[in-house]
Amino acid sequence: MAVPAAFFAVFFAYPVTAIVGRGFTADGSWQFGRIGEVLTRPEIVDVLWFTLWQALASTGLTLLLALPGAYVFARFDFPGKQLLRAVVTVPFVLPTVVVGTAFLALLGRGGLLDELWGVRLDTTVWAILLAHVFFNYAVVVRTVGGLWSQLDPRQEEAARVLGAGRFAAWRRVTLPALTPAVAAAALMVFLFTFTSFGVVQILGGPAYSTVEVEIYRQTADRLDLPTAAVLTLVQFAAVIAILAVHARTVRRRETALKLVDPALTARRPRGAGQWTLFAVVLATIVVLILAPLAVLVERSFEGGGGPGSYGAGFYQALRSVEASGGTFLVPPLEAVWNSLQYALAATAVALLVGGLAAAALTRRAGMLVRGFDALLMLPLGVSAVTVGFGFLITLDEPPLDLRTSWILVPLAQALVGVPFVVRTMLPVLRAVDARLREAAAVLGASPLRAWREVDLPLVRRALLVAAGFAFAVSLGEFGATVFIARPDNPTLPVAVARLLGRPGELNYGQAMALSTILMLVCAAALLLLERIRPDRSAGEF
Repeated sequence: MAVPAAFFAVFFAYPVTAIVGRGFTADGSWQFGRIGEVLTRPEIVDVLWFTLWQALASTGLTLLLALPGAYVFARFDFPGKQLLRAVVTVPFVLPTVVVGTAFLALLGRGGLLDELWGVRLDTTVWAILLAHVFFNYAVVVRTVGGLWSQLDPRQEEAARVLGAGRFAAWRRVTLPALTPAVAAAALMVFLFTFTSFGVVQILGGPAYSTVEVEIYRQTADRLDLPTAAVLTLVQFAAVIAILAVHARTVRRRETALKLVDPALTARRPRGAGQWTLFAVVLATIVVLILAPLAVLVERSFEGGGGPGSYGAGFYQALRSVEASGGTFLVPPLEAVWNSLQYALAATAVALLVGGLAAAALTRRAGMLVRGFDALLMLPLGVSAVTVGFGFLITLDEPPLDLRTSWILVPLAQALVGVPFVVRTMLPVLRAVDARLREAAAVLGASPLRAWREVDLPLVRRALLVAAGFAFAVSLGEFGATVFIARPDNPTLPVAVARLLGRPGELNYGQAMALSTILMLVCAAALLLLERIRPDRSAGEF
């Protein structure tokens, strides 16, 4: 636990505490009265209310649209199932900036809906809600569907033999077993939408602001650290509450069920009802997930060969500094290479820290270990903007003067990658029979050799999957990177956001082209993960 604890203390707790402390101090004294002053301001009340209700609405809409998909992936067997599962997961590993860009191409000015029917939904709450469903659809399908596929269908069949109708059998047998997984998925969706940044920043415009977006505005635009500090504490408290409830539902799910092999529960759809459900789910995936991605690709070529024609002009413009109109000091295409380098370094750090943390968590040592587990999840919910700005004001003096160092970006990205490494490797490590290690020790193996010859072969595939997820989320990290990425070394998400922030068709087209490149890299990584993905315990994403 020492290395992960030290890593989080230096690169998470210290920057966050420092920036919050600056917001609450004046003339050398603490000013806690600012909390009440900030939280009673009408504009902040509006931000808090919008953050809460849009997260609740996004969660409800995601469950409504994704639960039928979870059933189809759990209970139906059909050609291309593995590929389709990977496709619905692509949005989750995409940067939120790319998600916002895709929906801007679909719903915004000059978008597909605008061209066909004159309908624009950008700068409306509907664009935000739909983008959140697009991003979180896979969370419900994977979390709930993973458990659903391992529930023994004979239990529900026995209830029907005893006289229960189809709905009554599902409500009394299957639903209670699924409730912990549904609750866990809902909490994770709520967490991601409550802390939403890139989607709201791009699609919401100035009219809508979540707590995360407001922290960015108060920090970057107004340099109002007291207000940003109060909002950071509010978000921090909300995230801790959400994670505490989530941990409780996960423990219930781990201990309450006896599961079967998923291969024994899936079969081809039968009857008009099941085929209709399958068709509806497939249509939902096409409209909600494939359409925004397809429009994003189409917009990256439209106008690239001149007005009204298609071509690769926007992609070619990425190789020129002049084409960006002074937005970058280097050709935008260099952001691709920068992002790959940063993501590889962040993946290495995340595997080291997350692997050690997962190994420590396999030893169930009571409240201390559970608290450590919760600590590892905090970077998913605590403001990345606060972390990024905290890096700038804390890591600027020896022995940690890193402001001009390239390693600063991978360190910030690794903070987001560590939770995915832990969540991927932990169930596999816990499944390793401790008697195998004991037998190796009896035969004379040292602890290091026992780990190398017993644990490592069993967890190798999980390690590769963890590396893939860490790479994908590091590649798309935006909230902290936007503060610390240097102008001569931009990352892909930062480059996309800067291009979208400047007027002109050329800048818009280049943003679409960079987003398409980033989407293809993430999709390729995810498809590779699907091929090497090991069997997981129920409900693991």
